[in-house]
Amino acid sequence: MLNIGILGCGRIGQVHAGSLQHIATARVAAVADAFPEAANALASKTGATVMTAEEMITSPAIDAVVIGTPTDTHFDLIQSSAKAGKAIFCEKPVDMSADRIRECIKTVEAAGVPFLTGFNRRFDPGFAGLQARIAAGEIGDVELVTILSRDPSPPPVAYIKSSGGLFRDMMIHDFDMARFLLGEDIVRVFATGSALVDPAIGEAGDVDTAVAVLTTASGRICQISNSRRATYGYDQRAEVHGSLGLLKANNVPENNVEIATGAGFCAAPAQHFFLERYAGAYRAEMMHFIECLTAGTAPSPGIRDGLAAQLIADAAATSLETGIPVDLG
Repeated sequence: MLNIGILGCGRIGQVHAGSLQHIATARVAAVADAFPEAANALASKTGATVMTAEEMITSPAIDAVVIGTPTDTHFDLIQSSAKAGKAIFCEKPVDMSADRIRECIKTVEAAGVPFLTGFNRRFDPGFAGLQARIAAGEIGDVELVTILSRDPSPPPVAYIKSSGGLFRDMMIHDFDMARFLLGEDIVRVFATGSALVDPAIGEAGDVDTAVAVLTTASGRICQISNSRRATYGYDQRAEVHGSLGLLKANNVPENNVEIATGAGFCAAPAQHFFLERYAGAYRAEMMHFIECLTAGTAPSPGIRDGLAAQLIADAAATSLETGIPVDLG
């Protein structure tokens, strides 16, 4: 039985704790949060012991930690956890700074500890199915990937100001998905965007409507569309065009009932909330992490995948600012 510590007992920490409660080979052994009420509430649900972060990281009884704290705390928690020999599951982004991620990579690899970056969408049945069928050669050589990701409504402007911007906060998931589906690293990024949903987002220095075009060394292309507004639900789709055909993953609707009348066809909207839409992905992601720890294999996506996505996000932000494509080294 693996003893897992949850660092951060907010919304995402609760999701990961819930996933662990369905895995027979692991348990939530400890929880920690800057707010005692949150830690106590999650401890009462899981039977875990409330600890400080330092107590959890240094405890020989804890095998691995799940970092679901604010991004600006990740660096120190990764550094101390790796040096303590703990396996690490860290929510994206690893850090807002690529240089600080590189420092984390040095520490993690020197310590030889397993590390999973929380890009949960890789574990969604639809997107995982796309990648598996691409790898099986069903559509031949990948030529063009299209990813659409649109939120039902924008987050509060206070969140926008501390999020790092749309490319580092929202589209970073799609940057990782692009690498996952293209099967190659990105060498060039062009991005543009506007504040069309909420003028306050533009006043805060961010955009809420954006597109990015990514290119690989072999010439494969990915086009990404993001918006902070979708009146029809949480829009999450991907299409992969290849030399032999096309694969696509559609939205997940609230239900699969459709009515047809003289007025036409009518179906349910897409599921509205990301926790609902990706509930299965979060469970599969945690199962993968635990299975890797049990088998002694490396989790994927790893910390270097976290760096790759961050570098693309940085390049997209630079491209938005300059109006020109940015080449990645």
